[in-house]
Amino acid sequence: MRTLPPHYKFLKETKATSVWDWAGRLPSPPNRMDMKRFFGTDGIRGRAGAFPLQPEALAVVGATLTRVFAARVRRVPRFVIGGDTRESSAWMAAALARGMTQSGGTVSCAGVIPTPGIAYLTRAEGFDAGVVVSASHNPFEDNGIKFFLASGEKRDDELEAAIEDALRSLSPEPPVTVCDEAPLWEDPTHALSYLEFLTQYIAADLDLSGWSVAIDCANGAAAPYANIMLQALGAQTFVTGATPTGRNINDHCGTVHIHHLVAFKRSVGARLGIAFDGDADRCLFVDEAGEVVDGDAILYALALDADARGELTPRCVVATVMSNLGLEVALRERGIELIRTPVGDRAVLAAMLERGALLGGEQSGHIIFARQSLAGDGLITALNVLRLLVERNLSLHAAVQGLTRFPQTLVNIPVREKRPFETLPSVTATVREVEAQLAGRGRVLLRYSGTENLARVMLEAANGIDIGALAAQVAAAIERDLGNDRS
Repeated sequence: MRTLPPHYKFLKETKATSVWDWAGRLPSPPNRMDMKRFFGTDGIRGRAGAFPLQPEALAVVGATLTRVFAARVRRVPRFVIGGDTRESSAWMAAALARGMTQSGGTVSCAGVIPTPGIAYLTRAEGFDAGVVVSASHNPFEDNGIKFFLASGEKRDDELEAAIEDALRSLSPEPPVTVCDEAPLWEDPTHALSYLEFLTQYIAADLDLSGWSVAIDCANGAAAPYANIMLQALGAQTFVTGATPTGRNINDHCGTVHIHHLVAFKRSVGARLGIAFDGDADRCLFVDEAGEVVDGDAILYALALDADARGELTPRCVVATVMSNLGLEVALRERGIELIRTPVGDRAVLAAMLERGALLGGEQSGHIIFARQSLAGDGLITALNVLRLLVERNLSLHAAVQGLTRFPQTLVNIPVREKRPFETLPSVTATVREVEAQLAGRGRVLLRYSGTENLARVMLEAANGIDIGALAAQVAAAIERDLGNDRS
């Protein structure tokens, strides 16, 4: 039995053994794409300094957050806030905090911290809600806001609706390039609390002596944490992407540029490579052979390990529609059901809570371990994979053997509007033709980006089928109906 760190209040005080003892159940998320103007699949995201990511609009968001929670808790609401390393994150956090405090709330600042670190602090330290300022894997010019409830969940329709209404009542200002918001005082105990949780609870009894690990922190929120965490467990580390300037987050590094880690791992001779994204809620690996191990492979290896231990109850894994068909086939052959959801970790979590699943995630490396956290955490994922390898005495290359991927291609098409695909006769006809050619040996998936004016065509099929040509047919049909170029 692992010893819980002293501050791990939410488990000790409720005498819970897992988050299932206290987490509420979530229904499947409704399709509200047309109902929301500012919230996407993962909070609010856009260009920093452009509406609504401007000082006064952010203050209104903070004030609305306080108003909603004051009505719920009927006392002064308490919030914790943190963010990534973008140059805009500090002033955005300060503007949000100004709105919270002026409306009667109290705010504690964790400074630079992974997104799931705020989720942890919110529940472990008794805050009413947590706020993260980050745009994840996006370039530094972008930023965003995410909210966490005390349970660790992101979804809060009432709060989002109130913020949407408040923002709609404002008049957008010209884009801001310089902001004079005074930075918040950072409480260093928050970072120590999160590190203690990782090293003493998640990694309890894990000895990485003899392991050499190359780490790419994406010049983001993992930079102050990942190296300390792994060295504390005995690993020899080689670090890149850990010198943030405010403008180099995700810049040719991290999960979105995994080739950087492939080359870095080779150059330092490390046994394993781990790359994080800008806010460290996801990670990808480079195995001993120099091959990239993505979220599908991570889910596969962890599911088989949990199943062998008798801990995968029920015997199911939750993933999105973007996960490779090969994952579904490989799990099915071992008696494990793959449950698919729309894209986004909130949809994954909703299905996990509905089905009682303990493991879920996305191909991007965003993995949720429900017994440990309801927020995907790249640092937790790294520790759980390393534990599997140590306890099974396996290489990562061996741990993912048995997963045979179907060839997959993804095509992005700029669009002028996002009309439902089923209302486009030429698109639906083309999809039917392509599916007939696949004859059950593959699938076509159409979806819109949650943050950009893009339609995405994903097609995968067994070897021997020209998926590029088939995807091009569907993309051409979308371009004819919705493309930006009307000539």
